[in-house]
Amino acid sequence: MNGATFAIIAIGIVLCAVLILSVSSAARLTIGEYTEAADLWMHPSAQRAYAYGDEHFNADDPSAYDINSAEYFFTIAAKLDPSLPYVFHELARIEFLKGDFNGALSYINIQILDQGDKTPTSYYMRGLIEGYMGDYADAEQDYAHYLKYDPIDWAAVNDYSWVLLKDGKPALANAAIEKVLQYFPNNPWLYNSDAIALSEMGDATSARERINVASQAVTQLTAAQWARAYPGNAPNVAGQGLAALKNAIADNIHTIDSGGHIPAVQ
Repeated sequence: MNGATFAIIAIGIVLCAVLILSVSSAARLTIGEYTEAADLWMHPSAQRAYAYGDEHFNADDPSAYDINSAEYFFTIAAKLDPSLPYVFHELARIEFLKGDFNGALSYINIQILDQGDKTPTSYYMRGLIEGYMGDYADAEQDYAHYLKYDPIDWAAVNDYSWVLLKDGKPALANAAIEKVLQYFPNNPWLYNSDAIALSEMGDATSARERINVASQAVTQLTAAQWARAYPGNAPNVAGQGLAALKNAIADNIHTIDSGGHIPAVQ
């Protein structure tokens, strides 16, 4: 038996163990997904497993989207090749969407420890996780690190401003948003966040101007556009997410007009 043959058999044994340990996840697979799992059994490949996971984690294809199936295939990919770029990043995203922030943080830490700046969006992901866990200082550092690679990523800037607001730093939040508004003149998320920052800074007039732009812009926003801003979320929540954004902006208008400050909870 040569080394190559032995390596293939060893990989097969590892895959067998993964499939056995994942019976509870496999039980949720559709017939088509069982076919994909069988294909991996016959032809073990981390890249193929990752591709199947990516297919089921694509909100642009509601018929294929299945977060449990995506987790199943990404887990196999990670077992077969732990150094595969972004595999632990994707597992972290799934755990985050499931509300397991500790699990998400563990996965993203593995990703960053192994890949570092080769996968810069992982710092964005870790900042998001840390923000939801209330660890604002670390979240701010991770967002700032990611923004060195893509300083006009509006979603990252908006989320960075969110943790700054939660950490009681509205002036810094306002400064971060102001740097990118020229590139996204009708972005309801940015204008809503800037209104919050300005309100917290005591500038009600400017806050009202910003929230007016947000209010007008959100009327033009579609559920599909909302979904693209939140990749990985189930396609069927886009309508609810868009409605929540509209309601938040409407509530902020009322708060500004009543002379109050907008709490940084959006």
